[in-house]
This record gives sequence, C-alpha cells and structure tokens, in this order.
Amino acid sequence: MDIVWWHWMALGLGLGLAELALPSFFTIWFGLGAILVGLVLLIWPDTGLTAQILIWTLASIAMTVLWFKVFRAKTAVRTTPTEAALGECGVLVRAIEPAGRSEVRFQKPVLGADVWPCISDEVIAANERVKVLAVDGQFFKVGKS
Repeated sequence: MDIVWWHWMALGLGLGLAELALPSFFTIWFGLGAILVGLVLLIWPDTGLTAQILIWTLASIAMTVLWFKVFRAKTAVRTTPTEAALGECGVLVRAIEPAGRSEVRFQKPVLGADVWPCISDEVIAANERVKVLAVDGQFFKVGKS
C-alpha cells in the first residue's frame, strides 16, 4: 500500500484534533507538517516515502523552533503583577490622600481587570491621570503621571 496525499492530510487533521485534547501547543506543528507533506504530494505525486518522512520531520521541527524561538518570544505574556502593571497609566476613580485608598481605571485591562485598588504617597484628585509605580500586596502604588 502506497501512502498518498490524503493519508498525510488525515494524519495532519488527526494531530490537529489531538492538540484540542492535549493543550500543549506542540502537536499542532507536527499536524501542520503532515498537511505540508500532503500538499507536496499533490504537486509531486511520485515522491518516495523516505522523502515524505524527511519533509515531515524537517517541516515539523522548523515550525516548532520558529514558534518557540521567534514568534512566541515576541508575544510572551507577562506573568507577575509587577511586570504587567509597572508603568501602566490609568485614571483615578476617587480622590486619594497619603495612606488612603482609591481605585485606578485602565483603558485596557491589566491582569484581566479594568479597575484595581490603589494607594499613593501624595494627594491626587479624582479623574487625574496616574501611573503605576509599584505593586504593594494587592494594591497598585500610583503617582501623578
């Protein structure tokens, strides 16, 4: 039995579906490599099995390396509140005094929320633009921006 283009397409689809069950974001690249081999076989149907496996292996490795080294590095998500919030600017919801508490509203969500409790070392009026200077426990320490 010869392996034809649709065998590779079915393998690619199967590996893509396996990615849904195994959320590792790893098997998808092997599935895409299999689909690529299926497309190559559509263009050059007399490609031998050794060449098919070689193409699949090289394409899968290349896509995996590209994802983890190039594309994922650019889209890395910040994981700690300090990294994600430092330098972010927002608007103070209520006036705040030293050692007092208020809330800061961000234009885009920070760590999944638009509004965060905050503290300050200075007097800041309501609706004034503030910048996150530090994270103190559950509070953002803010100052005038």
